[in-house]
Amino acid sequence: MIETRRKFISQSTVFATFAISGTKSSGKIIGANDRINVAVCGIKGRGASHIGGHGRQKNVTISHLVDPDSRLFEGRKKFVKSKFKNTPECIQDVRKALDNKDVDVISIATPNHWHSLMSIWACQAGKDVYVEKPLSHNLFEGRKLVEAAKKYNRIVQHGTQNRSLRKWSDLAKEIASGNKGKLEVALGTCHKRRGSIGFKDTKNPPSELDFDVWTGPAPKENFHENLVHYNWHWFWNYGNGDIGNQGVHQMDIARWMIPGAVWPKNVFCVGGRFGYKDQAETANTQLAIFDYGESLLVFDVRGLSGKSNMGVSNHVYFDKNAKQRSTSSHGIKGIKDPLADRGSVDIFENFIQAVRNRKEDHLDAHVYEGHVSSGLCHLANVSYRLGEKSSFNRKNKAFGENRKAFEYFERMQEHLKENGLKLEETDYIVGRNLEFDSKTESIIGDEEANNLLTRAYRPPYVVPEKV
Repeated sequence: MIETRRKFISQSTVFATFAISGTKSSGKIIGANDRINVAVCGIKGRGASHIGGHGRQKNVTISHLVDPDSRLFEGRKKFVKSKFKNTPECIQDVRKALDNKDVDVISIATPNHWHSLMSIWACQAGKDVYVEKPLSHNLFEGRKLVEAAKKYNRIVQHGTQNRSLRKWSDLAKEIASGNKGKLEVALGTCHKRRGSIGFKDTKNPPSELDFDVWTGPAPKENFHENLVHYNWHWFWNYGNGDIGNQGVHQMDIARWMIPGAVWPKNVFCVGGRFGYKDQAETANTQLAIFDYGESLLVFDVRGLSGKSNMGVSNHVYFDKNAKQRSTSSHGIKGIKDPLADRGSVDIFENFIQAVRNRKEDHLDAHVYEGHVSSGLCHLANVSYRLGEKSSFNRKNKAFGENRKAFEYFERMQEHLKENGLKLEETDYIVGRNLEFDSKTESIIGDEEANNLLTRAYRPPYVVPEKV
């Protein structure tokens, strides 16, 4: 996996500079005892963890809090002052932080549609980057971020913190050794109850919210309260559904467990939004199959209630004597806290160490690994979005002779029955089968699908072809 990543990075094309506000900083060299100033961007939810995660590191200061919603500033500023004894500057537009030569790190916990663009801008401005999962909102911009990190020699860490847990790296090594037999299936699950978000009428945004900045690269639309601050996850313009929200963690682990796995040969997805009618667009039930040749990566999303197996987890299955090795990330009763298995360094500390030593191989969650694992989520969603409605009564031939895939499809149906759905009266989406070209990171022979690997960016919030 490391060699594949290095080969990709070394072959990246050198592109022309896209400057921020007409200038580009080369970035200063930070010594072992120099203070690192961090601007945390997106401070409502996960951003609080970024504030704490960076702020507790030695010689690290939370110098700026960045969010289009100024209503959040007072509470977060008070927290930083009480916890870390400094008063951060609060700004609504990240470009002010990027233009500030005293800012060393941009830490991004914004909605997904800002992740790659803000990271690319930061690389171009000479800043190092910690960016939340998923690394990107679509596959194109994830690749551009990898290229930007390489071109500007920036340290970019992805927020898949399980990469810092020793138990997963040990399991990956054990599987790769072959002692357990050939890996047949790497299964990731995201079973989190997601209720209806209802419907919210359009209205004027709050005066404290810079909704243009919040919208950023997405198309302009009228404000409604299902966007700010959390339910944007369930709208295609901003989020990627739960497969790209919580699920990218387990997707990353599942791919990690398949020896040498980068991009799959084929991707196929089925699912739907079941159990209620609301304003959201993404699936709340989703089964994605990724063909890696000898091994399958299976990903299962469930947003309705379940009698059993609720939570998020990863399992690996071998063809040798039907052995199973299962372990969970969190959320399942009886499983001990995975933080107990963490090494002496967490992912924020790992990032700060790499910022100081300038060794990208030191990173637990390298930008390229984040690009690929996030990209798998995007490919599943492309298959789903290009799918067609089908009745559960109709015999599904989409799985072909893939016995394992059909087994998980049957489990999905049982889950829906548990929630009172009458399958004979219910339609679901049968996604399009996508054949993937790993060299060009594109879908073979399907222009419509390739169009969904990027987006039309809204000026001036544009991810450039040449970074």
